[in-house]
Amino acid sequence: MSPARWALAVLSFAAAIVVSLYIVLTSWPHAHHTVSVSLTAHAVLLSVALLELGARAGKVRLSAASLRIPMTFGTALRASAGGDFGAAITPSRTGAEPARYLIMGEAGMAPASIILVIFAELFLEMISLAVVAVAMFFVFRDAGGMITGMVSLVAMYATFVLGTGALGFVLARRGANGPPPLWAQRIGLHAGRWRAVQRSLRQLRTGIEGMREMRIGVALLALLASLAHLVLRLAILPIIVYSFGVKAPAAPLILWPVALMYGSVVVPVPAGGGAIEVAFKEALGHAIPAAVFGASLIWWRFYTFYLYIILGALAAGGTVLRALRPDAESATDPIDPVPDREIASY
Repeated sequence: MSPARWALAVLSFAAAIVVSLYIVLTSWPHAHHTVSVSLTAHAVLLSVALLELGARAGKVRLSAASLRIPMTFGTALRASAGGDFGAAITPSRTGAEPARYLIMGEAGMAPASIILVIFAELFLEMISLAVVAVAMFFVFRDAGGMITGMVSLVAMYATFVLGTGALGFVLARRGANGPPPLWAQRIGLHAGRWRAVQRSLRQLRTGIEGMREMRIGVALLALLASLAHLVLRLAILPIIVYSFGVKAPAAPLILWPVALMYGSVVVPVPAGGGAIEVAFKEALGHAIPAAVFGASLIWWRFYTFYLYIILGALAAGGTVLRALRPDAESATDPIDPVPDREIASY
């Protein structure tokens, strides 16, 4: 990354930490002693977090298998952890896919294969999120506006993904090659920017066309892994809160993290710049007892965010930083060097 982006990342992480401390200090009851998570609870949380990462890696590995693309579990694990690291240090989590692409590429996978795997994995993520939302609709019928809001969030996410995919596929058919059309020039997409758009369109077309060859049985196993990853991620906050021996309603502890997890994508600064912490306070301040609220926030962020940064940095930090270099775009163009006949061979 450029020095300016590193400075933005550092400032954003600092802001997130300061906001966390402010929320902890202002929400802590004056007459209450400090609380801490027990070693047993930490062991359980660490196990859940590692299993969640393993489930995501399994989803990527099985997504590749469903498309008859060879990939080792180790590569899938490094790509998942490295994607977390790349997402954490870039605005709106934009570094996740370049990081995963370069990690898979350095493992010897062909560019077209990488794109097919990434598209399949994202598609299964969308389906599993919809399944979880429907299941929660029936489990938490009394949650009222919370469950309605979560279902609406999932519906908007699915509509955005499918709508963007359909629009992109049409544009890819019509304008994935050649000079920028008149309408593109009018909105400022001149030759250089248009080439970047064309590369994205060709990636999209490759991914959508490759999905037609997916093996359904293996894809269902990948979907189960995706469901497991979501369930494990959503179990972290209830484990933290209930480990303190307090009473709290289960619905908000499970439902709100879904919105926070996927809503963080729209935050335009790395680590959220404190926005996730503020949203946590506003959404769960009434549900989690004040005596344990600060500790719950700190450890929830650690086991759902900061831990994955550490694991990603250890697993593939150098590769991720190479993927995010300003001059890495041309070196990691996943489409141009790959002829269509290679895609058809799968």
